[in-house]
Amino acid sequence: MRFTAMNRGQSGKMAMAAAALSVGLLALTGCGYVNAQQTSHQYAASDGTRADVGPVQLRNMLIVSGGENQPGRVIGAVYNSSSKDVKVTLKGAEGAQTEVAVKQNAYTLLNESADAAVLSTSGGKPGSLVDVQVTEDGTNVNKTVKIPVVDGTLKEYAAYLPGGAPSESATPSETATPGETATPSESATAAPAEGH
Repeated sequence: MRFTAMNRGQSGKMAMAAAALSVGLLALTGCGYVNAQQTSHQYAASDGTRADVGPVQLRNMLIVSGGENQPGRVIGAVYNSSSKDVKVTLKGAEGAQTEVAVKQNAYTLLNESADAAVLSTSGGKPGSLVDVQVTEDGTNVNKTVKIPVVDGTLKEYAAYLPGGAPSESATPSETATPGETATPSESATAAPAEGH
């Protein structure tokens, strides 16, 4: 085997190729260094909001209402991480209030509860955020939480509207286009039967 010595031009090309390869690898792997890791941040990846009030954790909280001055049902999950049963009070606009009992080290799913948590008024029109004061009676901690108001436009929430989901007759029907006239049906224009 015979090795030949590299001349100055060849060794320069090799050094540049190695440097380009190093920069390329650094560029491909460096994006993890510059961008924050998304899994290290907790956030509400849903329509609802989240908050912690003392030992109580609220998750995916929403108010489902037909309108601004109409009743609103509060849905979501309420977790109690304490060793005592607690009562959570939700106070909305214009004195609207509801209470939720949560057992020790347990949770209550408000959307599955037979005893719906309903505020007498939602406090805002669908699409808005409303201030709700949340108090838990175990440590008497309270906090004002902004909770989104949604309506029954999305079928996932229609069943939670206070008073039930809108009926099928409440959905819009087809309308005639301008210039169209109704034509009588054949049975309406038929001549009366003979002898009548």
